[in-house]
Amino acid sequence: MPSYSDLRYLVVDDFSTMRRIVRGLIKEMGGQFIEEAEDGVNALQVLRANKIDFVVSDINMPNMDGFELLTQIKQDPTLCHIPVLMVTAEARKEDIVRAAQIGAAGYIVKPFTKATLEEKLSKIIQRMTVTA
Repeated sequence: MPSYSDLRYLVVDDFSTMRRIVRGLIKEMGGQFIEEAEDGVNALQVLRANKIDFVVSDINMPNMDGFELLTQIKQDPTLCHIPVLMVTAEARKEDIVRAAQIGAAGYIVKPFTKATLEEKLSKIIQRMTVTA
């Protein structure tokens, strides 16, 4: 199974503070390679220019929201294998269902703890190994 340190992450959020928090949590778990993007448009540019193994994306962002970013990733043959963990401040059931239907690997609600993020990442990384 790949470890946190083996993977290259992309953290997508329109708030720089939130990107910094998620980046810090991933680093605490051992992640070393972490890119950032402020919206879905920028995220797609980063994804197409770099080898990224895992995306942690906010849903509510300007220019291109997390649902559209997730859709674009899942429709792109070169990116569709990348798991996307959706993060949002809103725990609406319809958003969770929509994210799952589009292909999100998981979903967490802000504010969240390091333990919550670590648990979700671990489960998704385990699934990555099984399907690889």
